[in-house]
Amino acid sequence: MSRLHPPLGLIVLLCLGTVYSWSIFSGPFEEELNTQPGAILLPFLVLGVTFTIVMPIAGLYMNRCSPRILTAIGGIIVGIGYVLSSQVTNLPLLVISYGLITGIGVGMTYGVPLAVAARWFPDRKGFAVGMTVVGFGLSPLLTAPLAFNLIRGNVQLGIPALGIRTTFILLGIAFTAIILAISTTLKMPPPCWQPAGWTPPETGTGGNAERDRVINLPMVQTQTFYGLWSCYIIGTFVGLTAIATTAQIGRKIVGLEPERLTFAVPLFAVFNGIGRPLFGWLNDRFKPKLTIILIAVLRPFSGSPASLRSRQFLWLRFYLTAPGKQRSRMSYLNG
Repeated sequence: MSRLHPPLGLIVLLCLGTVYSWSIFSGPFEEELNTQPGAILLPFLVLGVTFTIVMPIAGLYMNRCSPRILTAIGGIIVGIGYVLSSQVTNLPLLVISYGLITGIGVGMTYGVPLAVAARWFPDRKGFAVGMTVVGFGLSPLLTAPLAFNLIRGNVQLGIPALGIRTTFILLGIAFTAIILAISTTLKMPPPCWQPAGWTPPETGTGGNAERDRVINLPMVQTQTFYGLWSCYIIGTFVGLTAIATTAQIGRKIVGLEPERLTFAVPLFAVFNGIGRPLFGWLNDRFKPKLTIILIAVLRPFSGSPASLRSRQFLWLRFYLTAPGKQRSRMSYLNG
């Protein structure tokens, strides 16, 4: 069963990662609610903040209650958030239903499959976490075209236009059912469990009083914590900004037709997803510090003057640069 935790966790994060398709949802909601240009990004912004705040709080309770219970409750809250969002009549209500309620559900659920995978694969922690979290990044590859066809309809596939409200109801029900089903399989390994034939690396206590003192410090009292925290803020700021505006950039800057935007968001998801297991594997092979340095070195090349000489290069640069936050995440989680 332990081998199934990464793929099952991937499916859970595939459902949660639909929030990355907000640029597909924002247009129909903007029309439905008649909001001011740009204001429709507010629900996604609030969701990101809520999700970020709830994640560490949920982590504190992960060892106090079963991962199954935490995942199930989070999945139900996500479904409630989507269903309530389908009924809103103005932007403030959408901020509450999607930004706050859905954000709480995503924050509660997100970390559980990652923690379970890491515990069952301590010998390949980076790769296991990367293969699990890839679902969050690749989600728009499936959910963006699905949502677009459900909202606007597809004559060739025989799909009627359901509109944004009915689509959100269907997504909420489906996500809740899937997450509840998978939550029944999630559990932590027994205490002191380790894979056969694997010996944990020694921490090297003794012989260096200063190092031992740092090792025993609470996490928030170390320089490493604040260094990683600062890098994470920078990386996620760039990545989430790009995710929220993928369709708008494609339409207004690159000049893509609305039909082609259906492929723009999934293309972003491909690069977003590939970086997760790839840099998780690199994190296992090398030190986390070296992996982060590699990420930082790669970023400036995507912003070179040569890459800005055509709209095609601009589009490619957009995809290659923004998902760097996901690559960095593997180093942080497993360092």
